[in-house]
Amino acid sequence: MKSTSRRFATIAALALVPVLALGQTATAASQTITFKVRASALGQTADLTLDQGLDSSAPASVASGGTFAVTLDPAPNTVPASGGGRTISEINTIALKLPVPANSSFVSATLAGGAGLGSTPPTVAKVGNDVVLSVKGPLKGGASFELPTVTINLKATGASGSSVQTKLAGTSYDSPGLTFNAVVVVIFPITAPAKAYPDPSPVLTTTAIS
Repeated sequence: MKSTSRRFATIAALALVPVLALGQTATAASQTITFKVRASALGQTADLTLDQGLDSSAPASVASGGTFAVTLDPAPNTVPASGGGRTISEINTIALKLPVPANSSFVSATLAGGAGLGSTPPTVAKVGNDVVLSVKGPLKGGASFELPTVTINLKATGASGSSVQTKLAGTSYDSPGLTFNAVVVVIFPITAPAKAYPDPSPVLTTTAIS
């Protein structure tokens, strides 16, 4: 189950916010995000950490009242076929959250691409103050897949001289930014819910408001 959690959080952790800056020179950054993951089943809990490389981009600046986009481009990945000596049947019900940043308001979000994600198309929607990428799956154990690129358009609402900084959601196991289920076969299939959050939680992009 540890392997299941590690590999899948890597997968899911790869998925939030992509975009093309409108009318401004874009800035791009590659960084490694460390997630703390906790998976639980049958009264047992497994904790682990995972590192995930992430490429993100956004315009360097935007006028107050203007719209702009932020991007994160997920890489292809593979669902592990086994973990902890057990067969992994599937991964399902993935949800990855990105808070709408301070000094901005949500305009829209769309998905593009993605492969091997099951028969139900993935969705993206604003839920509360978060933009949530949801993948129902199932993603079969051992199968290759690619999460879709998410495009989030924002409006700069802050004053001139302020900035908009994007980050992944999640501050603790009680307030996770990433959740998913791993179905592991022991004698019969067991669903192990997993929760994860970035620690530390780096700034993904910064856009100055002029």
